[in-house]
Amino acid sequence: MGAVTSTVAARFAFFPPNPPSYGAEAPAAAGAGVGEEKDGGGGGGGGGVVVELTGVPRRGNVEARRLRTKRGTEVVAMYVRQAGARLTLLYSHGNAADLGQMFELFVELSAHLNVNLMGYDYSGYGQSSGKPSEHNTYADIEAVYRCLVETYGASEENIILYGQSVGSGPTLDLASRLPRLRAVVLHSPILSGLRVMYPVKHTYWFDIYKNIDKIPLVRCPVLVIHGTADEVVDCSHGRALWELSKVKYEPLWVKGGNHCNLELYPEYIKHLKKFVGAIEKSPPLYDESPESSGPSDNTQTDAEGTEEPRKSTDCREKTRPSIDHRQSTDRRDKSRGSTDRRDKNRKSVDQPRASVDQPDRPRKSVDRFGGVMKSVRYIDCFRVTTASGS
Repeated sequence: MGAVTSTVAARFAFFPPNPPSYGAEAPAAAGAGVGEEKDGGGGGGGGGVVVELTGVPRRGNVEARRLRTKRGTEVVAMYVRQAGARLTLLYSHGNAADLGQMFELFVELSAHLNVNLMGYDYSGYGQSSGKPSEHNTYADIEAVYRCLVETYGASEENIILYGQSVGSGPTLDLASRLPRLRAVVLHSPILSGLRVMYPVKHTYWFDIYKNIDKIPLVRCPVLVIHGTADEVVDCSHGRALWELSKVKYEPLWVKGGNHCNLELYPEYIKHLKKFVGAIEKSPPLYDESPESSGPSDNTQTDAEGTEEPRKSTDCREKTRPSIDHRQSTDRRDKSRGSTDRRDKNRKSVDQPRASVDQPDRPRKSVDRFGGVMKSVRYIDCFRVTTASGS
């Protein structure tokens, strides 16, 4: 029974677009070092091979690379450089999208949030090799993270991990192993693969993406964004992950928002910009920890001065980490005693006073973020379709 359920859960999780919406070729005019392996082909990240994306607009501030993972696959990643940006967003997209479909959104997010942005395709997605699997996605995001640090000079404490739907799996796996990470954004996240299909109360060994068990290990501020009318991944998944977060930022419950259209609501980009602005103004929460050169294998060791997460994490409590907001957006919960304490020497982050859970209707796809932009054409779901094949 367990093996069967595990297989079903895995099949429900991955829907790479077929055919891919873009191509990846060697640059037309290769210069010195272009198109050569930067890490000697040893795997685990490095600079990889510079490639040119086809089927998408050409932009001078966008560079694509093919990166070797420690599991032997090669993933395609795109880096959007924003002049003057101090933070970098590492975006793990939903399960039925690829870089071609996400290209314009990545470019727009980079500009509106004033951040560098790295997006990538999982193994078996787009022009990435191999087959999609839970553990391949963990290796995929780690290779992309290594590239950000080794090639683009990003530091762990200036990186924000962003995980959408299935992307919350690799995002939280990596975040739980980076003690100096700056922040995490969870967009329509899942508690686990099995919990999307069945209301189980316990974590089983055969489950995939056990986010419910990893979120308490994340030491940095966490923002959760979820639609209240999500019919694919119920909003209760986002609420539970937010409650389990050690350092909370006021969540965004998009009233009427579904699984695939949250970017169309005006409060989405407003709240995300406030979050990035607050994170940029605040010092890293663990700036006294020993410098980390990469993901740690010891996920149980806490940073000095950081306490274990409490069982209940209602945001109305008075004793909270400094990133917490003044008001709760989930008024059904009752306040309980807090075991989290502020670092007395840490500056408080500027936080918006008003709730962002507003009944605004989504804008048209050409009016996303107030500018003309192509819609992201995909359906991010866990449901097996007739065209899904094996």
